[in-house]
Amino acid sequence: MNFTASVIQTSELSQSIQKFRLEPLQGLSPKDQMKFIQYGQGEYKTPPFSNIYLAIEQSMKTFADQTAVEHLGDKISYGELQKQVDFLAAVLISAGVKKGDHVALFVRRSIPMVVGVLATLKVGAAYVPQDVKICPQEQLKLVAQSSAARVMLTLSEYYNSVPVPPDCERLCIDEILSRRTLADSAPVPPSFPTVEEGDACFVLFTSGTTGAPNGVKVTHGNVCNLLLTAPGDLGIQPGDKVAQILNIAFDMAAWEILTTLAHGGELIIRGCDFQETVSRANVVIATPSILSKLDPAACPDLRAVAVAGEACPEPLARKWAAYCEFYNCCGPTEVTIVNTMGRYLPDQGPLSIGAPTPNNTVYILNDSLKPCAIGEVGEMWAGGACVTAGYINNDVLNEDRYRHDPFLDNGGKMFRTRDLGRWLENGELEHLGRTDDQVKVRGFRVELNSVSCAIEALPGCQQAVVIKHTSRDLAAFVKPASVNPVLVKQAVAAKLPYYCIPDKVLTLDEFPMTPRGKVDKQHLEEMLANIPASQEVPV
Repeated sequence: MNFTASVIQTSELSQSIQKFRLEPLQGLSPKDQMKFIQYGQGEYKTPPFSNIYLAIEQSMKTFADQTAVEHLGDKISYGELQKQVDFLAAVLISAGVKKGDHVALFVRRSIPMVVGVLATLKVGAAYVPQDVKICPQEQLKLVAQSSAARVMLTLSEYYNSVPVPPDCERLCIDEILSRRTLADSAPVPPSFPTVEEGDACFVLFTSGTTGAPNGVKVTHGNVCNLLLTAPGDLGIQPGDKVAQILNIAFDMAAWEILTTLAHGGELIIRGCDFQETVSRANVVIATPSILSKLDPAACPDLRAVAVAGEACPEPLARKWAAYCEFYNCCGPTEVTIVNTMGRYLPDQGPLSIGAPTPNNTVYILNDSLKPCAIGEVGEMWAGGACVTAGYINNDVLNEDRYRHDPFLDNGGKMFRTRDLGRWLENGELEHLGRTDDQVKVRGFRVELNSVSCAIEALPGCQQAVVIKHTSRDLAAFVKPASVNPVLVKQAVAAKLPYYCIPDKVLTLDEFPMTPRGKVDKQHLEEMLANIPASQEVPV
């Protein structure tokens, strides 16, 4: 490091120390206090907008003749996109939608889906997205009722199948837009509301895999902080092609859509063929499970890939990092898509989840919410600009998961992620699974993630998932099916205690996936229940 860089870093650290309260750090050594502050904070940056729609509106004006969105050969320019958004926004206001309302967006991936997102944002409302084709009716009904949406936007194909709560008006985006092409007129409101950073941008319902789905209110400030600063902007430039491959109900879909349009890129919405879409893209955002099904060699123009949503196997990261910039990221919906990012460079150490994104903090705390020493395993709590406005209609859960931030004396909150981690000496975070992945086997505490990592280090192994099978045993699912189960057990035995060795090893060519593109562990457990007790051979 040269002298100038050293002075800059020292100056930034001095500013950080001034912002931190040192009293809660007294249990740490002086050296660890400094590292807790230095490692735990992202850079200070000011996003150019505090309202994500205004950033996108600037793209619509600046790049009017460029393609904004493409789906199955149909294209729409930024200029035409603005006209359609304005038209639908005026219809929403005529339907009584006001700033602060929720608008249910029950659609399938399409150009009208994007128009629905932007029109909702333009009128100051928050969109509540669900994929109407793959989401169970009961969950659609729950989301529609819990969100208290004033209006539901859908497509004509699904008009008669979407559950509509009382006092909620159902509108078909495609039918409304077809009227614009005929009349090119709509009731124009005298003005659109001023939307500020604390106003809701979208309400994302969690998947419900660990309990009932909960709606999380994500603000414009939350979104702008990630999408309009590096590295969350993924370096997207005007004209860059970005793949839109994820379920609209998944928060990472907002990363795909809003980031692309805010930077003047071209959003390529996939059909049924993931590879065809990704092969044309410069930037891809995906889960590791989806990425594992794709071939980077077939993507000649690929520049950057970001993965999140579940643990990324290091062999997968190594494979894609040979072709592009590869970012491993982490963060639940409650901290705005992701709150840590790190570029993976195979020759510079093991895969990590990087460091806090700008204006955000990560604290590694013990069960008493006291700081852990550097290198000590604890639970990750997230603070700063990423912390969302909380769950709708769930004060009890808000009190449990959102707490006062005792380290930064600014009245802010921190969120309990339930992710386990520790600081590496280079200032990066090692992700060690979920707190509910920490199990007891034969009386010993086992971190399932550590067993998976030991298996994934085996040559030829692409991915491993380990679950608790009985009170005494673990079961490992490994892909591809060609992996030798005996070698799997030997790989674990070479690195971990005997009680970590899986009793069953089941090999698969592909893992089942949830609608959001993650490994479906519930399906794996069901598969395991149907395997005879003595079976340890590939299925």
